[in-house]
Amino acid sequence: MSKGFVIWLTGIPGTGKTTIANELTKIYHKKGLRTETMDGDEIRLGLSIDLGFSKEDRQEHARRVVFVTKLLERNDVAVNVALISPYHAFREHARGEIENFVEVYVKTPLDVCIERDPKGLYKKALKGEITDLTGLQDPYEEPLNPEVVIDTTTCTPLDAANTIISKLEEMGYIS
Repeated sequence: MSKGFVIWLTGIPGTGKTTIANELTKIYHKKGLRTETMDGDEIRLGLSIDLGFSKEDRQEHARRVVFVTKLLERNDVAVNVALISPYHAFREHARGEIENFVEVYVKTPLDVCIERDPKGLYKKALKGEITDLTGLQDPYEEPLNPEVVIDTTTCTPLDAANTIISKLEEMGYIS
């Protein structure tokens, strides 16, 4: 059995974090790994339904994600976390708490994310219906030293997943 590990996908809304996580899950299944995806939007509907989008609430949301992710990882689950996690401090906290942590910066220019806008968040923010959208009205602190950087303007989600799989093999998490 493989030891657990965590792929922490971070980036502004619309970069493709969840889509890449879904591609990773398909590959993990083919390799016989136990897997779980922690998607920020889904977790907000369950574990963090009581939280808003203030900096404090985002920090608490991330803390809850880290706690559950850590439990899964230590039970030999391959975990994909698709979470904006806009602040260095949040991601460093996760890295400090999770033993086998791989940070993946899903880097996509803001104008491309606005064009994609899969959830209509940018449209709402530009109309003033949302006032705290990360990357547009709220800051996003780019990772300083991620293990992997994915530019979704130059690769498909499957290409991105395969790049991450190569890094996992290099690091000895999977074979």
